Amino acid sequence: MFKGSQIKGVIITPLKKIADERGVIFHMMKSTDPQFTKFGEIYFTSGYPGVVKAWHVHKEMTINDCCIVGMVKLVVYDVRKGSPTEGNCMEIFIGEHNYCVVQIPPGVANGYKAYGEKMAIMANCADMPHVKEELIYIDPFKPDGYDISYDWSLKHG
Repeated sequence: MFKGSQIKGVIITPLKKIADERGVIFHMMKSTDPQFTKFGEIYFTSGYPGVVKAWHVHKEMTINDCCIVGMVKLVVYDVRKGSPTEGNCMEIFIGEHNYCVVQIPPGVANGYKAYGEKMAIMANCADMPHVKEELIYIDPFKPDGYDISYDWSLKHG
């Protein structure tokens, strides 16, 4: 469930949910999965409906994003110089109605916008611990110095 052009290194993997009368197990990643590289850290982030949390570019880190509550529009934009998919943009709608994990390689700008009527909760399983100097933050509405042209507004039709 995505719009846009493919980006080299971005992998979308459908996931299993196992439900019974006690609740639900949400699978995300295990060391035997083909896209697993190594474990660095896992963290959770939340976003209120309509809030944009972008752009983030990791210099070295591979991230694996999964929305476990609510729905988000995860946007990835290839800003890697010389990449065969440089300039490509993908909108990937993930969460309760499209449960999957999206692997994003280093150098690819990414961010998300929660939508619907409730807070979205995202899990990120990264291949290295967070290091502030490893991450580049880019304003989602003024990407000065970066060739990112993306409109975060709701698209009707």
